[in-house]
Amino acid sequence: MHRKVDRPFFIIVLILVIFGVFIFLSASSGLLANANNGEVKYYSVMFNQLVLGLLAGGIACFVASLIHFSWWRKMSFWIFLFSFFAMLAVFIPGLGFYHGGARRWVSIGSFNFQPAELYKIGFVMYLATLLTAAKGKMDTFKHGTVPFLIMLGISAGLILMQPDTDTFIVIALAGTAMFVAAGGRWLHVLGIGAVGLIGLVCLVFMRPYLMERVKTFIDPSKDQQGSSYQIEQSLIAIGSGGVFGRGFGQSVQKFKFLPEPIGDSIFAVASEEFGFVGSFAIIILYLLFTFQGFKVAIRSTEMYGSLLAVGIIVLIALQSFLNIAAMLAIIPLSGTPLLFISHGGTALFFALASVGIVINISRFQKKIV
Repeated sequence: MHRKVDRPFFIIVLILVIFGVFIFLSASSGLLANANNGEVKYYSVMFNQLVLGLLAGGIACFVASLIHFSWWRKMSFWIFLFSFFAMLAVFIPGLGFYHGGARRWVSIGSFNFQPAELYKIGFVMYLATLLTAAKGKMDTFKHGTVPFLIMLGISAGLILMQPDTDTFIVIALAGTAMFVAAGGRWLHVLGIGAVGLIGLVCLVFMRPYLMERVKTFIDPSKDQQGSSYQIEQSLIAIGSGGVFGRGFGQSVQKFKFLPEPIGDSIFAVASEEFGFVGSFAIIILYLLFTFQGFKVAIRSTEMYGSLLAVGIIVLIALQSFLNIAAMLAIIPLSGTPLLFISHGGTALFFALASVGIVINISRFQKKIV
């Protein structure tokens, strides 16, 4: 066992963050072209991303890297409970607010906060605690599968009421990865997966916005000025980047053409400016992040550390790969962010804080001869 940080993992995260800052600065310049308070919005976005997200998140990452990961096991129930009530707060009139067809934010004065980002971490921490407690009994339905199903059920009730289908899918898949890593039976995984797939199909038919996403995915040319507009503009941006891109800051699509250029569509902006080479480099960085993160999980001296690392790495990597796949029209459009790069101070803060936890886990690894 050693107490040195996993240097490759740290370097990969550092490159992602630095690259992300440059991409974000370029993408956000499109806000200045907005005649309606574009400059005011620009500085507000900069403060949210660079101060509340990057600076505060960097401090949280450093602090978390110094706290022994076993402490989170002791606190996991209380963190999960707090995140649970924070999620309920979005339904309180005057505290939670409605935007874009959903209630996902809590507003305290001028500060807006998305409780789902905290809930993801609380879910992973407490599920890791439950699965660790079931060590040696994970192959039984009562001790292994039932606690997992209860956690999924609670999450489904909280998140799908908002509604936020994308977040629930990410949490469910991260939880499933942890369940498998803990020794859960594959037969149970397949059964849960089948029920989940049926439930997802039912949701698509019950919720018009999900059905619209599926229709747009099947035929992107059907409504190019409506539901298909974002994916059409995204593909135009990615295609126009060619091999080496237009150059840093030279994206055309970020100016009034591409919806959410600093948010969901930021990968398209990066592809336009840095081309195939740049976009491929981003994908490779996330793959390396995932691979090195799993190495940290495998080498952890404790089962709780392994499961916690798996949950955090899957949460971050899955959201990012879903974002990239959606911009490339490989899957239907989703609202998941490209973590470390997309706009979202809350998401960036918790991503960096989570990375700090994985860094601490990496300090206590088995030596591989």
